[in-house]
Amino acid sequence: MISRASLARWYRNRFLWVAVILAVTGGAVVLFRATGPDAQPADLQGQIVARMRTTLEQSNPEQHQHAGHTAQQATTGEQAKPAVICGVRVYGHEPAGATTLAEVRTVYGFHLCGVAGQGYPWDVAVKLAGPVILDMSTEPVGIRVVEATADTKFVDRLREMFPPKYAEVALKEALSDSEMADLRRRYDAAAGL
Repeated sequence: MISRASLARWYRNRFLWVAVILAVTGGAVVLFRATGPDAQPADLQGQIVARMRTTLEQSNPEQHQHAGHTAQQATTGEQAKPAVICGVRVYGHEPAGATTLAEVRTVYGFHLCGVAGQGYPWDVAVKLAGPVILDMSTEPVGIRVVEATADTKFVDRLREMFPPKYAEVALKEALSDSEMADLRRRYDAAAGL
């Protein structure tokens, strides 16, 4: 026969197990949403990096070319345009007090992009690299690269275009080792290597 005490214990344990199952299921749903394919980085810096990379990779290579480099263009309608694969580093953004991506107007950073023609290894790929400014207030996002002119040296042009605190960083730093490794991995995949 079942006593009241054993029946009460069974009900308590049942509710405890239901609570545990709900907590685990809820945690799994939150983790899936946070790491799913459409997940946005939670922090502003991560969102800016993702937007900068996407903007540069989806833009026409001529929009961020340097020193007259041009990308290999497809010659027939059957060939796809080569993918542009970029690694980026954000030096800073304006306004500096922005707390959401929508508030960011200008991004200062560095980009290294490779034009991934099928079968072209990284070492022979056309590369686009250097300090870059993204104007996030326009649609599409404006891209300005730092280039020397006949009258202005690269360093002077950089200091004209970048605020001093970002110009000094741009003179010393490019991609981190982890960003470079990720860039090479994504480039090799896009080039079919």
